[in-house]
Amino acid sequence: MAHSHIIAGADANSVLPGIRTIRPMDLKDALAKGIDDFYSMPTHAVFLCLIYPILGLILFRLAVGYDVLPLLFPLAAGFALIGPFTAVGLYELSRRRELGLDTYWTHAFDVFHSPSIGAITALGVLLMVIFLLWLAVAQAIYVENFGYAPAASVQDFVEKVFTTSAGWKLIIAGNAVGFLFAVLVLTISVVSFPLLLDRNIGVAVAVLTSVRAVAMNPVTMALWGLMVIALLAIGSLIFLLGLTVVLPVLGHSTWHLYRKAVEPDGEPRLEYRRGPKRRRYAADFPAVLFPWSGEDRP
Repeated sequence: MAHSHIIAGADANSVLPGIRTIRPMDLKDALAKGIDDFYSMPTHAVFLCLIYPILGLILFRLAVGYDVLPLLFPLAAGFALIGPFTAVGLYELSRRRELGLDTYWTHAFDVFHSPSIGAITALGVLLMVIFLLWLAVAQAIYVENFGYAPAASVQDFVEKVFTTSAGWKLIIAGNAVGFLFAVLVLTISVVSFPLLLDRNIGVAVAVLTSVRAVAMNPVTMALWGLMVIALLAIGSLIFLLGLTVVLPVLGHSTWHLYRKAVEPDGEPRLEYRRGPKRRRYAADFPAVLFPWSGEDRP
């Protein structure tokens, strides 16, 4: 069935990908290669990630209304939780450049023709659920310390957070819980999305491989997580405009980290090609929005 294909992949009995031991120097090399990819493909990388600072400015404008001010930091921090999914197009560009294929920016959307698009979408939905859960927990922590009354102003909010015991409890509890969410997402997604692009496997194999990669390289992966947090923090300065550079660099670097952490299978995908179009009917809606759902149809 199509849904079992999304979970288990084309071959449920396939051998799990091999995991390599990686060291901090491999992180440096992956980041250097990511920067090189960005320099070679800057226009499309910036184009794909321009939405982030725009969204950030919108979130800032919403926060001026004070009602959602307590969620401004959780929303900004939450970008790191869904980042692995939103960077899928960048992984594809790095994959194509590695194979010597055309890297025109429209190829970032070739992922929609990937045999693993159903699994990629399913894992992306999982990250979105984790993101929304993080927002709910962050709101609950704020309410526990300050109640439901909105902040009177930005200055009032800042003073309450940084000059009261309740504020320090909020900072400590919020960062501790946020750290746990970040560790969870790093563990299940650090190589999952690149692996799904590279091979026709399911969500279960991709997530298990990511967990194994983290378990085999805990210190190195922890350093990678700290690097991501530090770079996102730097990119968030000056109204988040730095994210137009930081996000594509991290996206390309993640592809190269995957290459270092997971053994190749010897049969890389070259190009995703569209299959022949079948005739569409009105009764197919909304199923046509989910092309993988029709895989079992004749």
